[in-house]
Amino acid sequence: MRLRVEFTTEPFDLDEAPAHAVVAREVIQAADLDAVDVGPFGNTAEGSADQVLAAVDSLLRRALASGATRVSLQVNVIGEDTP
Repeated sequence: MRLRVEFTTEPFDLDEAPAHAVVAREVIQAADLDAVDVGPFGNTAEGSADQVLAAVDSLLRRALASGATRVSLQVNVIGEDTP
C-alpha cells in the first residue's frame, strides 16, 4: 500500500521557522520517501505504508519534543505498491 502524508506543526512564526518545524522537515527529508515537498504552510510526502508510518512516528515524537503544541496531519491511501 502507498500512502501520502500531509502535515503542519504549530505554533507558526512568520519571521523564522521554529525549531519544531525545522525538525519535522528534517525528519521527512531524511526518510526514504518519494515526492517530498516542504513549504512554509504545509508539507507532503509519499511512500510505502511502512516508510510513511515510520516517518510519521518519528515526526510526531521529535516535533513535540522540539516545542510543537499541535501537529496536524492527514494520511491518505493513494495506491498499491508495485513489485
